Amino acid sequence: MNHFLLLGLSNLLTTAGLYLIPFCKTAALLTAMMSVTGVSFGVLDTGGNVLILDLWGDKGAPHMQALHFSFALGAFLAPLLAKLAWGIASAQNYTEPQSDRSALNQSFEATSDSVFALPDDKNLLWTYASISTYILVVSVFLFVPFFKKTSKQKKSAASAQGSRRAKHHRALLCLLFLFFFFYVGAEVTYSSYVFSFATTHVGMEESEAAGLNSIFWGTFAACRGLAIFFATLLQPGTMIVLSNIGSLASCFFLVLFDKSPLCLWIATSVYGASMAATFPSGISWIEQYTSINGKSAAFILIGAALGLMATPALSGILQGQYPDLPLILYTCLGSAVLTTVLFPVMFKVATLPLDQKQEKSINSEGQKILLSSSRLIKEAK
Repeated sequence: MNHFLLLGLSNLLTTAGLYLIPFCKTAALLTAMMSVTGVSFGVLDTGGNVLILDLWGDKGAPHMQALHFSFALGAFLAPLLAKLAWGIASAQNYTEPQSDRSALNQSFEATSDSVFALPDDKNLLWTYASISTYILVVSVFLFVPFFKKTSKQKKSAASAQGSRRAKHHRALLCLLFLFFFFYVGAEVTYSSYVFSFATTHVGMEESEAAGLNSIFWGTFAACRGLAIFFATLLQPGTMIVLSNIGSLASCFFLVLFDKSPLCLWIATSVYGASMAATFPSGISWIEQYTSINGKSAAFILIGAALGLMATPALSGILQGQYPDLPLILYTCLGSAVLTTVLFPVMFKVATLPLDQKQEKSINSEGQKILLSSSRLIKEAK
């Protein structure tokens, strides 16, 4: 399927889901709308990475960093901009007189049969509407390349630069699957629980603990922006090694000084900065050794999605069972150790020499791609 068409349609699906979320009045309908946006986000994440690889191949490390920088920047800025533009949605609900609340309950009961209704808090509606409108505008820009006939003809020439396949292609994909499982799981676990950990385990005030979450995502977004420039100077493998060292060191100090507020501030900053470049560098790194198509990218990102779901849930359950232990920090440290160990194994598997049969099949496949692309270029002329 055409990449630009797929990304444009997924953006339209996201727009529809976000427009309808504030109007949902039942849990089942809200779950359905959230599922729609979840599916479209998954398509956007996978499709965006594949499009970068298709356009630039193993030379696309800075572009891959720029794509993931936009993710981090949006995650950091969107909630802040929504609060500045529309205010805190729940601020006035706690000061309502009792008579207003009873009237509100009566009106809710009167309209409980409907599944869609205007939300009582109009700020919530405008927050979702503004973000949805922005995504709708972006989808229009994605449809423009699709309707240009030349983009279809030039696409094959870019993808025909070279076809390569590591000796243990599937084993390498499985290892990267595990690598992203542990990496994304640790990232989401720490960012989700650092506020609760700081207030209950360290004894920090809520205002200070909220600052920890902001500084984690702030350094994360800033270093992803810097990684765009570093990717032009350093190899993806070098950036992964540096990121692993920073993550391992920060997690080690977090576990060692788990009661220290100062250590928590410093290590959180270092941890956010260290994790910033790992994901895009991992995708750029594997493209140097084996060709990644849509199925391969989807398989790798399924590992990241499973880590995102499973690790925070399991960590939260265990932390509830053993509240005196910093199990959240143990989870992050264990993930940092595993990703640090996995990468040398991945590098060893990726650099194993090809058999003669594999080389011949890859060369013949590359020649077929070049011939087909040259025919398309002649037809275009």
